[in-house]
Amino acid sequence: MTKRQSLEREEARKELLTILKPGDTVYCILRHVSRSGMSREISFRTVDRDVTYLFALVGDYRRGTRDGLKVQGAGMDMGFAVVYDVSRRLYPDGFGVKGEGPLGHEIRPDTKEHATQAVAKGVKFYGRNGDASGWDNDGGYALQSRWI
Repeated sequence: MTKRQSLEREEARKELLTILKPGDTVYCILRHVSRSGMSREISFRTVDRDVTYLFALVGDYRRGTRDGLKVQGAGMDMGFAVVYDVSRRLYPDGFGVKGEGPLGHEIRPDTKEHATQAVAKGVKFYGRNGDASGWDNDGGYALQSRWI
């Protein structure tokens, strides 16, 4: 990877971090499936913005001819796989899980330390697999994927 490509990737990562927050949904749109079924082209967007190009830069995916990313493979949800991969690159140290404070207000900690402090103050977190720590170490699950 050249210095320019590395700089573009980092700028795209920063832009995605301003657009997407943990818990946000990324919508997947199937543009094309190859005859063999082993390759597909998928585009990605939020409610108000197409993020396909940024996903290509951050996730190191090739762009296709139908406004999507070329994704190889079969036998699993490839839209989820791309969103998980990019999300993991955006949140390599994990992310704060949504919780509910003693007075009913919602909270999502910014750091692992804030999560620990919130648990000590009585905040109830509802993480994956019943995790109540307030912090999910796998950043791949920070974003949700949905097909449209």
